[in-house]
Amino acid sequence: MKRYLFIILLALSFSVKAQPNLNHYKYIIVPEKFTFLKQVNQYNLNRITKALFEDMGYTVYFDNPDLPTEVASDRCKALTADLEEKNSMFVTNLTVVLKDCKGNVVLKSKEGKSREKEYQTSYNLALRDAFNSMTDFRYTAGSTPETSAPTPIAATAPAKEVKTEPVPTPASQPATTETKITEAVLYAQPTANGYQLVDATPKIVMTLLKTSVEDCFIANNGSTAGVVLKKSGTWYFEYYKNNILVSDKLPIKF
Repeated sequence: MKRYLFIILLALSFSVKAQPNLNHYKYIIVPEKFTFLKQVNQYNLNRITKALFEDMGYTVYFDNPDLPTEVASDRCKALTADLEEKNSMFVTNLTVVLKDCKGNVVLKSKEGKSREKEYQTSYNLALRDAFNSMTDFRYTAGSTPETSAPTPIAATAPAKEVKTEPVPTPASQPATTETKITEAVLYAQPTANGYQLVDATPKIVMTLLKTSVEDCFIANNGSTAGVVLKKSGTWYFEYYKNNILVSDKLPIKF
């Protein structure tokens, strides 16, 4: 029995040591188009990927001519993000991959899954599911990196799939919540996959994508990705910023 316990503890210690230290890197580069897609930012995947890494504390840039000189002149200062697609007949599967400047895999998420039939919704849910396995790899400003670069790791085995609920209940919310209030009324205009919210200008300020849950939408305002949901008759835009759940009250008229 002691022998088996020793083997288990030894395996766990190797598992912990294999975790990469992403604080060696402050910057992440996201392509404007993923290789398995035909259009730039198709299904809004590139912008959402950028926003989710920013929520994890990284400074993220698109791989285009606007890339800052500091990163463009030395791409080894940054990691490059990519998505791997492996779809079946009824399931969308996406995996987030981070590579260094030599093409070595530094981090690979678990396989995010979605069974939604509509592509835009399915890809977005699968992407968020994949990011759920990377919450331990946040960038902490002011940390002191080690002098040697992290050892690239092989693609990790997919973690055990955890079923996630798209609408968090009050009991599962973090202790710290920042609440904001948007004063201007937003008007919901129907689209093929949900709605677009416009102000009185009219200017599009947010896009909403339908999910399988009533009164819950995947939302993006161009810089931040999250969810819009109804609680006690009031609409809220919820997202994470610096590991704090922000709940933005929205006056929406449908």
